[in-house]
Amino acid sequence: MGFLTVNKIDFKECDIVTSEDNRKWMRENVPEDFRPMTGVPLPPQIFNEEHYCGNYEAFFDAREEHAVYAFLGLTAPPGSKEAEALAGLEQQ
Repeated sequence: MGFLTVNKIDFKECDIVTSEDNRKWMRENVPEDFRPMTGVPLPPQIFNEEHYCGNYEAFFDAREEHAVYAFLGLTAPPGSKEAEALAGLEQQ
C-alpha cells in the first residue's frame, strides 16, 4: 500500500477479516486459474474494480520489472520508468 500511496495511485483497501461480504467477494472473484489447488485464495488479492490483477507475489514481480501500471491495468504516467521502457519498445 505504501508503494501505491507514494506513486499517487488511488486504491481502496478492503478488510476481509472484519467483513464477511468482502471475504466472500474476494474468494468468488479470483479466477479459477489463479485459485490454489486446495483451500481458498489467501490475501492479499489485487483487483482494479472488477478486474483481477493478481496476488501479492505477482504485484511484487511487477514492481521489480517496473511494470506496476500494466499489472494494474493503468496507463503509466509520462516520465515514469515504466513509460520510458514502453516508449523504448515502441521505437524498436
